[in-house]
Amino acid sequence: MANHKSAIKRIRSNDTKRVLNKYQHKTTRNALRKLRELKDRNEALTMLPTVVTMLDKLAKRNIIHKNKAANLKSGLQVLVNAM
Repeated sequence: MANHKSAIKRIRSNDTKRVLNKYQHKTTRNALRKLRELKDRNEALTMLPTVVTMLDKLAKRNIIHKNKAANLKSGLQVLVNAM
């Protein structure tokens, strides 16, 4: 266990951030999964901007790497264009 007040506070804040990051990451992965399962092009086109925004936010907050976000966005765009 930590001995300093600042270390105890850091442990608390890290736990809070970890839970929030985990929630946001899981929500984005579920949205990606739903988008990939869609068969209708119009539905996919309406859902694509929201998923791209979610990926950008994850990359901005360093939850995922910016290149991973770029690769995922590119793959999704290719998928939607091929429909």
